[in-house]
Amino acid sequence: MTTISTNQLLAQMRTMASAASQYEANKATDVQGQTDFSNLLQTAINDVNHDMKSAGAMKKNFINGDRQTSLAEVMVTSQKASVEFQLVLQVRNKLLTAYQDVMNMQI
Repeated sequence: MTTISTNQLLAQMRTMASAASQYEANKATDVQGQTDFSNLLQTAINDVNHDMKSAGAMKKNFINGDRQTSLAEVMVTSQKASVEFQLVLQVRNKLLTAYQDVMNMQI
């Protein structure tokens, strides 16, 4: 069984944060330098989907007795996927609220 140390987890989180900021800077702008919201949203949904699938696979591996997968890794991956899903869900809710507000405006 592998264990996750606090320093290792912190280093991974810092690496992911810097990679995310670079990814956002590179992928979120189009040729004219403006943010393409639909591509950014689609990428976020695909990333969340991928992370949820990998968390599910880790859960299955742990349940089946894979010694390479520790409970801590499963829990961290599962919580990460859950937080990402909640974020996308809240963005969707805000978009729907904004759409409804615009549709209810009187001209």
